[in-house]
Amino acid sequence: MAQGTVQVTHTGTSRWRRRTGEYPSLAAALEAAGDGDVLTVAPGTYRENLVVRRAVTLRGAEGGAGPVRIAPPDGVPLTVRASVVLQDLHVEGQDVAAPALLVEDGTPELLDLRIMTRSAAGIEVRGAARPTVRRCTVDNAAGIGIAVLDGAGGVFEECEVVSAGQAGVSVRGGAHPRLERCRVHHASGAGIAVTGEGSALEGVGCEVYEIKGAGLQIASRGTAHLTDSSVHRTSADGITLDTDAVLTLSDCDIHDVPENAVDLRSRSVLTLTRSTVRRFGRNGLSVWDPGTRVDANQCEIHDSTGDYPAVWVSDGATAVLDACRVHDVPDALFVLDRGSRVDVVDSDLSQVRNTAVSVSDGATAQLDDCRIREASTGAWFRDHGSGGTLAGCAIDSVQTGVIVTKGADPTIERCTVTSPAEAGFYVSAEGRGSFHGCRVTGSGGYGFHVTDGCRTTLRKCRTERCARGGYEFPEEGAVAEECTSDESAVRSSVPDSSGPSPAGGGTVLAEMRTAGLLGTVPASRPPVAAPEPQPVPAARSSQDVLGELDALVGLESVKHEVRTLTNMIEVGRRRREAGFKAASVRRHLVFTGNPGTGKTTVARLYGEILASLGVLERGHLVEVSRVDLVGEHIGSTAIRTQEAFDRARGGVLFVDEAYALSPEDSGRDFGREAIDTLVKLMEDHREAVVVIVAGYTAEMERFLTVNPGVASRFSRTITFGDYEPEELLRIVGQQADEHEYRLAPGTDGALLAYFAKLPKGPAFGNGRTARQTFESMVERHAGRVAALGEPSTDDLTLLYPDDLPELP
Repeated sequence: MAQGTVQVTHTGTSRWRRRTGEYPSLAAALEAAGDGDVLTVAPGTYRENLVVRRAVTLRGAEGGAGPVRIAPPDGVPLTVRASVVLQDLHVEGQDVAAPALLVEDGTPELLDLRIMTRSAAGIEVRGAARPTVRRCTVDNAAGIGIAVLDGAGGVFEECEVVSAGQAGVSVRGGAHPRLERCRVHHASGAGIAVTGEGSALEGVGCEVYEIKGAGLQIASRGTAHLTDSSVHRTSADGITLDTDAVLTLSDCDIHDVPENAVDLRSRSVLTLTRSTVRRFGRNGLSVWDPGTRVDANQCEIHDSTGDYPAVWVSDGATAVLDACRVHDVPDALFVLDRGSRVDVVDSDLSQVRNTAVSVSDGATAQLDDCRIREASTGAWFRDHGSGGTLAGCAIDSVQTGVIVTKGADPTIERCTVTSPAEAGFYVSAEGRGSFHGCRVTGSGGYGFHVTDGCRTTLRKCRTERCARGGYEFPEEGAVAEECTSDESAVRSSVPDSSGPSPAGGGTVLAEMRTAGLLGTVPASRPPVAAPEPQPVPAARSSQDVLGELDALVGLESVKHEVRTLTNMIEVGRRRREAGFKAASVRRHLVFTGNPGTGKTTVARLYGEILASLGVLERGHLVEVSRVDLVGEHIGSTAIRTQEAFDRARGGVLFVDEAYALSPEDSGRDFGREAIDTLVKLMEDHREAVVVIVAGYTAEMERFLTVNPGVASRFSRTITFGDYEPEELLRIVGQQADEHEYRLAPGTDGALLAYFAKLPKGPAFGNGRTARQTFESMVERHAGRVAALGEPSTDDLTLLYPDDLPELP
């Protein structure tokens, strides 16, 4: 064959058709060929735009002296609309607005193709097409490597994307390809991106690496399932899931990632089985938002290269770890925020530099039959509302086994702490907790150490060989029943069980029996000196705090009311100093208005102002709602309300959505008990706490009528109006400045129009809506800029009107 010719071998049986023929161009050969014919292409460069409409075989000549190059100056070099076979071809495109190889229909076979191009996509599969692609290579520095769109499918076997200016593989519009033993690397966008409802990807034996974005990105209800695959050496997160994304990883390896190995948000779900996460710079698993969930089974997370927890669960998310190992990390598991939860079963947490399990801000942790060793702290329940259960866990070689502080209230059952350097269990700063059937052996300090002000219950616990003593209790608060020790260093300021009962607030050491060495409870030792108090930061002046209040966007009437109160309090103080009578100022307030109008922020500043004027001792803010005050049975509500009030002593108790304490169909609801208790506490401790109740305007008007004492205690109501469009624009501008973005010309006007049209119904969030709008603009900006090969500074920082989200 001469170079540049095409030989067609006809397979038809008609007598008038020639058996073979040679044609000077591919287009002519395709025109002459019929279904089943074989087109053998001589080496050379064919500057033609080809459309294959018949089920032919198009291949390079065997043993040819060079490649067959299909390289037109523009447009789509090769379009496939039939079940063809393409083999041993080079496809080269120069049109950044069109793909190099476009597959639109049929079930073609693409074998041993090399796509070297600067196109919108190297290979693009659309619609009803279901190709089988084997041993093909894509090099596309200008766009996407492989794009599967609009319901298309297909199988890609042993293919490689060696470079891509955007995503290496992009799946969207309900497409659903399968990748087997493929490699994707040196992409400037995500390695693999799956976006949109109905879009799905299945990968087996694949490798994604050397990616400038995320290795794997699933978003907007997209789904993916990877088996025996790896993601590594990315410049951003290894894997990201956002907005109802679903991902299953089986026998996979995510490693050498400078950011989060896996980041999930907005109701996304990840299932990990027999997979490894290692050498990550931030979190191994970063799980955010209500409805977001991780289920990990037989997985290993280890060798963090940064200073962040291996597993981070917050903002109402959920994580489940079953038969997993987490080791060689700064912190193993952090769960925080109300509604967040982790369940850990039959797992190992070891070689942890700081805290193995940290629970804070109202979160919950459940650990069953787990093993924690070689950590600074085994588990730390940090603050009010934080709790959960540790059951059947073994904690070994730690500084402290379990710490409970600041009102946290976990349940610890059948747990053992072996060889802690400082204490087996330590409860302080008004921590609570119930300990049942727990054991401490070989402590370098105390076995159980409970400090003043803690309401802790111990039952059937035991200590052995504790250097400073088995039990250290305060004068009041702790209750110990049927606890034993093998040595005499049991410390308590209550000499025996004849002391005050729990109802009287005393410590009970009931039936402290032993199986051998301990005979009776000995006299207490001299108390250990308390640590020196930490210095308290200097309080700001009232003018400084008022300056911060004035800097808030809008709220002019609120600022006026707060200044009026401040002036009255300040002048009253000066009159008293001068020997005159001062008018009584009602400091308790009602805040009414819609969500997102700054009520909590103003409450915090109000507390600071009162502290700077000497009206309050500390001025701190304690925020509670119905769930913090109302118990499940008779009597528990009064206790919870008392505890919340005590935490707020010297500061401000802020009761959000206070109307929920008195629902209209209350019946036997315990919320009224919380109101009655609160009113009495406000009367008995007038100077100790300032109470602010907040909620929607109409509901708060009803709330003020439920108890005769409520309206009289709250004589001043401050109304927080909705933000105007100009004020919402200012908030977006502040957010942009804070995050180093800029609003392009015309964006201000577009935002004003957007906020003017935005429905102001019950879902309207005022300042929160402004912040969410900015976040949505940043997300759309990221989607736009990710498609650019070399974005400029303006590209990276300017937000345009097109970045605005759709109106709901």
